[in-house]
Amino acid sequence: MPDLTLTLELLAFLIVIGGFAGVLAGLLGVGGGIVLVPAFFFTFQALGYDGPQVMQVCLATSLATIIVTSLRSVIGHNRKGAVEWPILKGWGPGIVFGAIVGVLAAAALRSTSLQIIFGCLALVIGCYMTFGRNSWRIAQQMPSGIKQYLYSPLVGFLSVLMGIGGGSFGVPLMSLHNVPIHRAVATAAGFGVLIAVPSAIGFLFLDVGAASRPPLTIGAINLPGFLIVIAMTLITAPLGVRLAHSLDPGPLKRAFGVFLLLVALNMLRKAWMG
Repeated sequence: MPDLTLTLELLAFLIVIGGFAGVLAGLLGVGGGIVLVPAFFFTFQALGYDGPQVMQVCLATSLATIIVTSLRSVIGHNRKGAVEWPILKGWGPGIVFGAIVGVLAAAALRSTSLQIIFGCLALVIGCYMTFGRNSWRIAQQMPSGIKQYLYSPLVGFLSVLMGIGGGSFGVPLMSLHNVPIHRAVATAAGFGVLIAVPSAIGFLFLDVGAASRPPLTIGAINLPGFLIVIAMTLITAPLGVRLAHSLDPGPLKRAFGVFLLLVALNMLRKAWMG
């Protein structure tokens, strides 16, 4: 049983992380999960839960919070007329299908494998956020036909394996296909809802062993972690939306990219040692 001081310290840590994740969701369209998964992993390990399924609990809890965070974010962006609804409607079915397959894959993998996947994909995302430019283009419009049918499930699938919303993959994808960055961020919040809802429902039915299951965990979703983060993101996500429409997020995105590279390398280090 963890001592009271440690529990209170980790509670304060999750409160701060939850607030930070909410701002990121609105500002950069990344849904917050890219921060929440490592934060949950650190917290649950510190509390003594380090079984072979602990990463599933981190992914599931993160995705559950993204339902609320992304929904709040997309509503805020929609009020400003920034959401590209045709993209959401066209890509939605594929994203949902990919998310469901992602849950099945995550349920079958061990925690160490998911750590390696998270670390490797986070390195790619971190490099793009650090060195990428909004002016980069590979096409003048979003993919359609066979490319859309391939890309949309891939966005959902990879996002679930990382426990993140669709922004980390969706924003670069849309930006590279000539969608203005503010509209890409707004639309990616909708990707997050499409990814998080089916995957969180799926994770509710995952049987998690005691060594990986913190108290008050239903399926793979930890309720205290979910509630703490949601309480903060509901407050801070609107702030991120306002900042996204009033500031140039470029410098912050690059700084966060460097931070993400460090987080990814640390996750890979833990997987290597564990």
